[in-house]
Amino acid sequence: MKLICAAAFAAGVVGVPVLHAQETVEAAAPITEATDVAISESRAEDQQGARDVASEAAPVYLADSASPFGPTDVTNADAANVEMPDMVFTATPSDREDYDKYYVFHRDETDFATAYADIRECDGYASGLRSSIGYQPAYYPYTGTIAGSVGSALGSVLADAIYGSGERRALRRTNMRNCMFYKGYGRYGLPKDVWQTFNFEEGNRHVKAGPRDIMLRQQALVASSWEPQGAELGQ
Repeated sequence: MKLICAAAFAAGVVGVPVLHAQETVEAAAPITEATDVAISESRAEDQQGARDVASEAAPVYLADSASPFGPTDVTNADAANVEMPDMVFTATPSDREDYDKYYVFHRDETDFATAYADIRECDGYASGLRSSIGYQPAYYPYTGTIAGSVGSALGSVLADAIYGSGERRALRRTNMRNCMFYKGYGRYGLPKDVWQTFNFEEGNRHVKAGPRDIMLRQQALVASSWEPQGAELGQ
């Protein structure tokens, strides 16, 4: 509003000529169909160039995407102190039926330290799980009594020992398979007796840190240096 008034004052009172905006701006070049095509081609070249650079660059991991269980102090030199399990076997049809339970992970061109860090992280996600089976109150004539509470507690403990253990083992297998699949490892079936020599399940008990780490290192050695036998099973 002040600019308009000043312009009017200059033109009407002082007699100074006023230049309007449209008189001071040069006319823009007309946009034609050829111009649109050129712009589109330029954008396409820029996008393709960005994709080429991204595909050639090494993968970059964000700081907050690191393992929540912290870094390990295991190096490739530690592989020399790990005993390779006996992986020579002949699978039977019965063995193949249980490959959803008994298997090993492997990824080509992976060193021991990396495999150990991956397996340790996935083991962290798969340990300490709880089943959905818990205390259930008994709804019968003794509900609310001491006898009813004790009976419900005993029944819940028995149910968890029978069904909860199996559910926790299944949850662990699911978590390990999903996690290692996400990290690019293949899954290969093993006979149960071979699998048991360097693997563990957690149903009604938790494997202590010492024996656990020994087996995790053996799993890492297999995951990094074993020559897979049989077909890859997928996730």
